[in-house]
Amino acid sequence: MKQHMVGVKGSTNGCTKVPPEVQHTMRKSLKENEEKAKQKRGVNMQLHDVDDGEGSTQVCVPPSQKRKVVNSRFYQPMISKIASMGHGYVGPSYHALRVGLLRDAKLQVSLIIDSLRSTWADSGCTLMGDGWKDTRQRPLINFLVYCPKGITFIKSVDASGICTNEENLCNLFAEIVDMIGPQNVVHMVTDSAPNYKAAGGRLVERYPTIYWSPCAAHCINLILEDVGKLPHVHNLTSNASKITVFVYNHKHILNWLRNRPDWREIIRPGETRFATSFIALQSLHAHKDILQSMVVDEEFRKISRSEKAKLVKQLIFNEDFWKECFMIVQIMTPLIRLLRICDADEKPSLPYVYEGMYRARLGIKNIFKKEKPLYRSYTRIIDNRWDRMLRSDIYAAAYFLNPAFLYDQKNFCDKAEITRGVLNLIEKQKGSLSETKLVSTFRCYRDREMALTCSKTTRPDEWWKLFGCDIPDLQKLAIRILSQTASSSGCE
Repeated sequence: MKQHMVGVKGSTNGCTKVPPEVQHTMRKSLKENEEKAKQKRGVNMQLHDVDDGEGSTQVCVPPSQKRKVVNSRFYQPMISKIASMGHGYVGPSYHALRVGLLRDAKLQVSLIIDSLRSTWADSGCTLMGDGWKDTRQRPLINFLVYCPKGITFIKSVDASGICTNEENLCNLFAEIVDMIGPQNVVHMVTDSAPNYKAAGGRLVERYPTIYWSPCAAHCINLILEDVGKLPHVHNLTSNASKITVFVYNHKHILNWLRNRPDWREIIRPGETRFATSFIALQSLHAHKDILQSMVVDEEFRKISRSEKAKLVKQLIFNEDFWKECFMIVQIMTPLIRLLRICDADEKPSLPYVYEGMYRARLGIKNIFKKEKPLYRSYTRIIDNRWDRMLRSDIYAAAYFLNPAFLYDQKNFCDKAEITRGVLNLIEKQKGSLSETKLVSTFRCYRDREMALTCSKTTRPDEWWKLFGCDIPDLQKLAIRILSQTASSSGCE
């Protein structure tokens, strides 16, 4: 239409009735559109010539930048947000990033932290201390606070000259406790080193309502390490490793396995996590049938004359090896499951530690049909670590107060230390409930059908919020105990 009114030759017949001033305006408009089209074609050509992602690579991967930013959970949302802005979006300037946007981000973080702090008075919190060394070998301690709503970083302290002295270490712990509020701290978790243990004991004397314990995840890892050192277990994991290493060192064998329709990679043990040795053992046992098919295949016969191949074939066809492998996997599975609960921090782990240890010991006894000479080497290791590190009133009380176990009368552990732990905890927290009143209040909950139904599906602290309203003192105490973590894994 514009070309018709202007009278552009070659495209359409010009209109002879258009006034000159209108033609001038239309001609100017057409010229502007042509310039915009040329600019757009130029931009598109440039984008076409540059590979997808090259521009972001130039920004994200200079030597001075850490490439881990690409693995950040915020990276893809950032890219998606930029893409949604459309062509022509101009990013924030350096000044905006370091002043206005940084200030807004700090305010947002402060609001999140304040929202977490507001829950500490009701649910209580666990103070976590994690010791580590930086590149200059300075001993540092990170302090964080755990509550069911999330984990909050408090501060990092250079502990040079402090960590070797239990009194100085206790003073440091007390300083952090005062920052948080002694009335809010229910539990403190640190390393299990002797100086930390001594400082934790001093802290409990200074603040009688606070419990201290070493990291439960670290304790379980030490149990796994001790079991792995048993001669027959060490020999088993060594032979299993020989099979795995052989498979992954021969590409023809590995390709043959990977072409199987139901093949999954064999998990290989890590260097620092002792649980991975037993997880790798479980993974290898799951591949038993396909590995036995492998050693009779033509592809394996090509390399079967080597000594390593002969040893691997002998192990794979050795039924005693697989039986022992299955037995060790059964023994260690409850402990590995408990380790995952403590490491995950998806829910408060304190209410599950006592039951996890109890179930692990009971499971080992049942595997060996309660023949003490057979199971004693395993249970002795568990008892040794449990007695030295985690046997505490707070774990016994958390087990008793957890409705998931309280209602399971068939499997409930009724040892005297359980009731004693609850009564000691009530006395320590200056509770007003007598033993008689405690028993009667729990009896009324066993009669509630809804409480019984929800005991297995609801988080313990949430269960008490729903069904503990009739006894507010015990309800408050139970919520504070069942809302804690047993591990300092959140520091990592």
